[in-house]
Amino acid sequence: MEKLLFEISQKGKKGIDLPKCDVEEIHQEEVLDKDYLRKELNLPEVSQLEVIRHFTRLSQLNFSIDTNFYPLGSCTMKYNPRINEKVSSFEGFLNVHPFQDEETVQGILEAAYLLKEYLKELGGFADVSLQPAAGAHGELLGLLLIAAYHRDKGNKEKDTVLIPDSAHGTNPASAAIAGFKVLTVKSDKNGELDWNDFVKKLDNRVAALMITNPNTLGIFERKIKEIAKALHEKDALLYMDGANFNALVGRMRPGDWGVDVMHFNLHKTFSTPHGGGGPGSGPVGVSERLKPYLPVPQVEFDGEKYYLNWDIPKTVGKLLAFYGHVGIWIRALAFILAYGKEIFKVADNAILNARYLRKQLQGVFNDPYAHVPCMHEFVLSATNLKRYGVKALDVAKRLLDFGIHPPTMYFPLIVPEALMVEPTETENKETLDYFAKVCKQIVEEAKTDPQKVKNAPYKTPVRRVKEAEANRRPILKYPFKSS
Repeated sequence: MEKLLFEISQKGKKGIDLPKCDVEEIHQEEVLDKDYLRKELNLPEVSQLEVIRHFTRLSQLNFSIDTNFYPLGSCTMKYNPRINEKVSSFEGFLNVHPFQDEETVQGILEAAYLLKEYLKELGGFADVSLQPAAGAHGELLGLLLIAAYHRDKGNKEKDTVLIPDSAHGTNPASAAIAGFKVLTVKSDKNGELDWNDFVKKLDNRVAALMITNPNTLGIFERKIKEIAKALHEKDALLYMDGANFNALVGRMRPGDWGVDVMHFNLHKTFSTPHGGGGPGSGPVGVSERLKPYLPVPQVEFDGEKYYLNWDIPKTVGKLLAFYGHVGIWIRALAFILAYGKEIFKVADNAILNARYLRKQLQGVFNDPYAHVPCMHEFVLSATNLKRYGVKALDVAKRLLDFGIHPPTMYFPLIVPEALMVEPTETENKETLDYFAKVCKQIVEEAKTDPQKVKNAPYKTPVRRVKEAEANRRPILKYPFKSS
């Protein structure tokens, strides 16, 4: 296992020479009470070369989208084109400040306005807010807008949000945070929203339905227009989780189906960075019903200049300290402009890759919805391996030995031993064929030598961990020896 910097530290080593101080040095004990004295920092003592080699080796141990295949269903981990990174680092975008006068930042405001207009067109919406800092943040905004709509109309009885049993976990969480009760709607044998269960639960208490389309099974909700109509007849609204918009972009517009609000995950559809704890972006598109409640400010254009509009009387307020994550906007805008009118190829290739890979894996794992065509992702089940004592988790661990990040596991919850696979549009046929070949090998190993699969991985820096213990008692810091 790779040693930590503290473990290779040797007293007296240093990685940098600082110039001699050119002002009078004052020791802290001369000016501060002893209770406020800074304690000696316990930092590793290493050479510059050791630091470089240490962190370079660590980077080589990481799984990353630049080095490995990430068939991470629903999370959509795809390659971020370097042109997006280059454009977002232009000096004019980097060196601006949110407190600058609008006259001095017309370029960045124009970029924001263009992105907003493109998202409006692609989604079929009346307007878009760029403020939310992530997809889940966008969900929260959407539900706050729904709450504002009903509050404005005096719909005091509307306190419930319907959510399918295949939904992302953030959906019920966002609804609860926004003050709603959550009621689950079952899926039918085709993996779609069960119409009868939906109609049965659609009463005057329902404020909205949150649905993902295609849903988390990778299946298109064919009754989406009928669902919207039924909701609107009850003065309820339709929220669409935009997590899977990459299967639709350029081909279909949710606003045309009657969707009232949808968040766009810019990393999933428009190839901005995903994960790592960095900034995200979850713009929200709305129908005319919800436009009056959008957060302030909105970026507008009066025909001569771009400006921030703070005059939205029924606004839900401000969602972020400033106006959104600008660097992420720029990456998404670059992606959209690069594709232009051919952005439909994103959806076409994402679906083609998923359907090809699903065909390759026929008979390898169980496919509970084999009778229904998938869109950009599909969910398989490793229940066929249970007779050998092998679980989906074991398959996932073994995949690591072949340089493949595991698919999403055990989600959605309605599929036992679930393996949720999404190849995205960025992968080539050779990669998909390799993944299928490896899956077939692992299944064969499960039949002939199950212990080999159950003990995996073998080639990773850290071998199989005890899952329950790692969750209950994680080691989050280096255990320094007491002096």
